[in-house]
Amino acid sequence: MRMSGKVALITGGGSGIGEASCQRLAQEGATVIVTDINLDSAERVADAINNEGGQACPKYHDVTKEKAWVALIDEVIDQFAGLDVLVNNAAIAPTGSVEDTSLDDWRSVQQVNVEGVFMGTREAVKAMKEKGGSIINISSDLGIIGEPTMAAYSTSKGAIRVFTKAAALHCAREGYAIRVNSVHPGFIDTPAVTSTVAEMSEDMAKAFRERILAGIPMGRMGRPLDVANGILFLSSDESSYMTGSELVIDGGFIA
Repeated sequence: MRMSGKVALITGGGSGIGEASCQRLAQEGATVIVTDINLDSAERVADAINNEGGQACPKYHDVTKEKAWVALIDEVIDQFAGLDVLVNNAAIAPTGSVEDTSLDDWRSVQQVNVEGVFMGTREAVKAMKEKGGSIINISSDLGIIGEPTMAAYSTSKGAIRVFTKAAALHCAREGYAIRVNSVHPGFIDTPAVTSTVAEMSEDMAKAFRERILAGIPMGRMGRPLDVANGILFLSSDESSYMTGSELVIDGGFIA
C-alpha cells in the first residue's frame, strides 16, 4: 500500500502502459483517475479496478485542449481534495521518415505528445506547488536515440526528455516539493506498437521486428507491467530524491 491516500491522474489510461499503470497504482492504494480520448476504454479499466476492490474514476480527456486540462485538474481537486501524481502517458506513434512525413502529420504528433505533456505538467505544477507531488512524463528510448522510420515520434519524445528537466529545475528553484521525472520505455508489447507495425509494409514490418528483437539484449519485448512498476516507483515516496532523472526500461536496447 505504498500509494495509500494518494490521488493519481493517468492520461491514456485506457490501454497499454497507461492501463497497466492505473492497475498497479490502484493495487498499491492510490485513487486513480483514468483518462482517455476513448471513454469506453477508460470506463473498462476503471470498472476492472473497482471490481477488484480498488478506487478508480474514468474521465474523457483530449490532451490537446488547453481548456480541457484546466477543467480536468480543477475537477479532480474538487472531487478528490487534491492531486499527488500526474502521469503524462497519452501519445500517438505514427511511422514516417524525414522524407515521407507530412507537415500535418508532424504537427499532430507534436500537438499530442509534446503540447499535451507541457499543458499537463503546467497545470499539475499549479495544483501541487503548495503540498508537493510527482509528475512523470512518458518519453521513450527513442527520445534518447533516433529511429529512421519514426522521425516525428522520436523528435517528440526527445522534447519530452529535455522539457522534463527544465520543469524539474524550475520546481526545485522555486522550492516546490514537486518531483518531475521521465520514463523511457523500449519496445513494449502494447496495442500502440502493434498498430504502428501494422502501418508498415509487410517487408518493412518484418525487417523492423527482426532488427528490434536482435537489438534487445534481454531477447524479448517488454510488458506493460515492466514499465508500470517503474512508474509506481517514481510515484511513491521511495523515489523522493529523484527529480529531472531518466528511468530507462528497455531490456538493454540503448545500452
